[in-house]
Amino acid sequence: MTPPAPSRNIFPPPPRKAPGVLRLHYDPASTTCRPIILFASENNIPLDYQLNDLFSDENRSEWYTRLTPNQAVPVLEHDGFVLTESSAILKYLADLIESPAYPKELQARARVNEVMDFFNTYLMRDYVYGLVYSRVLAHYRLPGASQQHFIALHEPRAARRLKALDTWIGSKTFICGNEITIADYFGSGIVSAGELINFDLRPYANVHRWLNTMKKLPTWDEVHAGFYGWRSAVEAQAKATA
Repeated sequence: MTPPAPSRNIFPPPPRKAPGVLRLHYDPASTTCRPIILFASENNIPLDYQLNDLFSDENRSEWYTRLTPNQAVPVLEHDGFVLTESSAILKYLADLIESPAYPKELQARARVNEVMDFFNTYLMRDYVYGLVYSRVLAHYRLPGASQQHFIALHEPRAARRLKALDTWIGSKTFICGNEITIADYFGSGIVSAGELINFDLRPYANVHRWLNTMKKLPTWDEVHAGFYGWRSAVEAQAKATA
């Protein structure tokens, strides 16, 4: 059943932006927004941040639906060009500033694309939706025994994907080598989502080490303040219902 749309007057569109400005519509806790904000922060990319709180249903407002019929975040606007999907926005920004984090060399770039596709399909489906969102977001939670069956189904699948990622990283500092790429930014948002359920990454030693490396980036804590607030709220709710 589709949730009722809010009144079209509740959420007015943001003011017009100046030419050349990069405007990002985002939710600070979002798994797919955090990588973009982290990349922009680490590379001093000026963005006009427009908050879109997913818990307020602003994403279903009339003006936002015109902007993106998918009613999701993130959305990037740049001189009349509208781009959705986190991985696409990361690639666009990296190319815009000619960042070495998205290599120009054909095979190196293909490897980055490969890893990002892996995150966006297998790991997002089996780990984030299968284990995390199904526990912390009511609209992904199933009734009764169906919930336990769903989680039991995805636990071995998520383990398989994390083991593959662990092997992929190996002894390297980052996923594709010893230099950071946008695949690391993208993947860090997805893998860190497990903190919402206190998922233990220690059995995947290389993944655990890699994520800790990402957490040492200068702007990590600032960028993830909203996410950590969500995590605290989830923990408080779990204690209250225990």
